[in-house]
Amino acid sequence: MDEAGIERAGTAPIEPLLASVDSVGDVPTLVDEIARLQSRGVNDGLDFSSEPDSKDSSLTIATIGLGGLGLPDRDYYLRDDERTVEIRGAYHDYVATQLQNLGDDPAAAAKEADAIVALETALAKAMPTRVELRDPKATYHPTAIAALPAMGPHIPWTSFFSQFGAPAFVTIDISVPAFVTSYDAQLSTTPLPAWKTYLRFHVADSYANALPKRFADAAFAFRSGVLYGVKEQLPRWQRCSAATDTALRTPMGKAYVMQNFPPAAKARAKALVDNLQSVLEADIGTLDWMGPQTRAHAVEKLLAFTKKIGYPDDWVDYSTLTVADGVPYAQLIERVRDWNHARDMARIGKRTNRTLWDMTPPTVNAYYNPTNNEIVFPAGILQTPFFDAAADDAVNYGAIGAVIGHEMTHGFDDQGRQFDLHENLRDWWTPQDAVNFNARAQCVVDEFDNLSPLPGLHENGKLVQGEAIADLGGTTIAFKAFERTAEYKAHRKIGGFTPEQRFFLAYAQVWRSLQTEAYTRQLVVVDPHPNDKLRVIGTLSNMPQFRAAFACAANTAMVRKDRCQIW
Repeated sequence: MDEAGIERAGTAPIEPLLASVDSVGDVPTLVDEIARLQSRGVNDGLDFSSEPDSKDSSLTIATIGLGGLGLPDRDYYLRDDERTVEIRGAYHDYVATQLQNLGDDPAAAAKEADAIVALETALAKAMPTRVELRDPKATYHPTAIAALPAMGPHIPWTSFFSQFGAPAFVTIDISVPAFVTSYDAQLSTTPLPAWKTYLRFHVADSYANALPKRFADAAFAFRSGVLYGVKEQLPRWQRCSAATDTALRTPMGKAYVMQNFPPAAKARAKALVDNLQSVLEADIGTLDWMGPQTRAHAVEKLLAFTKKIGYPDDWVDYSTLTVADGVPYAQLIERVRDWNHARDMARIGKRTNRTLWDMTPPTVNAYYNPTNNEIVFPAGILQTPFFDAAADDAVNYGAIGAVIGHEMTHGFDDQGRQFDLHENLRDWWTPQDAVNFNARAQCVVDEFDNLSPLPGLHENGKLVQGEAIADLGGTTIAFKAFERTAEYKAHRKIGGFTPEQRFFLAYAQVWRSLQTEAYTRQLVVVDPHPNDKLRVIGTLSNMPQFRAAFACAANTAMVRKDRCQIW
């Protein structure tokens, strides 16, 4: 919050990083620098981290993924429609602006931005589409360390890994081998000065919000203004609170839970989760498209779910992280990133820690993790309008109940179904059952291909199918669970609405949102979730329960003629 102090410090907090980049004299030292910066949160490609082994999730292994782009997706570099070209031009100007903020001459900065965009375009060409990345088998390539020089001959692999402080290992998962090969090719074909400028820009971009106002304003103008259409920054205290939540999960999380999530709320949320799990188990037993062998495995997997509600049982211990007054904001961020990176590296070669949470307690979101077969509901989403311990069942089942069912059915969507109850990537479906599932999934793909968040802009059905399947399945299961309640059976109106109507109104209300046109257009490219409005229309138009609740005629828009159904 000390904006005056940040202005006085100028770029001094990141000067050690910039000086290290400036000292690079050849490709081996360049690769070492790429590794050093990455451990401090700089997005520069060859994304090295740890993850559970997809085929033996009990073990955490080393992995190299995708990275190094300043735009949100590969398509922004490769498409030539008017909107994309406009964004690409604005990104070039943003790159040049940040280089000028570092002290470069405007004319030189413009030429440097040309080189940076060209380098990132070359990297983007080697990246699969987001639809292609949905297949977990397509991104699993365990590779012996001895085989890496053939894949990337210009990368000093031993030195590269040592810069991260990684422990010794003999096998690594290369998410996309073609990307590593392409990245390696750029190390030899892109001039060293262009690489150094690329790294300098990504340092400024990564730390922009902790640097003087000119850096933060430039980042906001492009990343929020151009990409999202946002006109005004959030108040600084909100931005600092969000940064602190990301950096220091335990103190922020404990304070949030103490104020907003009492034990009674957790108990009711757990009862909802347990009820929906029971209903989904019963529902699986009635599916005529799933054979007995697959059905038995599906039930086993469902009953093996780990259910995490509200906050972790084991809080992160930050006692070894030094946070002191008087240290510049950017340096504090660097320390936190370095500390978190060391924790990540320490997991390589160890048994997978299944107590970890991907989200912080105040987060308004939830997730299913296939390599841990877990459903996770932070305290942040267990608040109104999603959940209210004092509200009637119709509201809670229509809102958080649909979210709970959504995360459960993720275990059986186009991605989750490829992992077994032991969290391993294994095909446990009979061939015929897989065909039956895929046919039903295609119905969802076709439906969303024909839905438009804006005139002339269509959803990508293959990209959003997993979330759309989970929306339909989760809401269906939540309604079936609601039918078990005393409130549903009593069939008394509240506020003039029947219990069924209140259920669907609650579902619609949690997806109410305000979006700029620019933000909506970006989400269609990068987001695996459907547009919020279409999550309601696309889901409920498939549900006969919705049609009955509001007495919709067969020829109305909210009654889909060729309705999709999985659960």
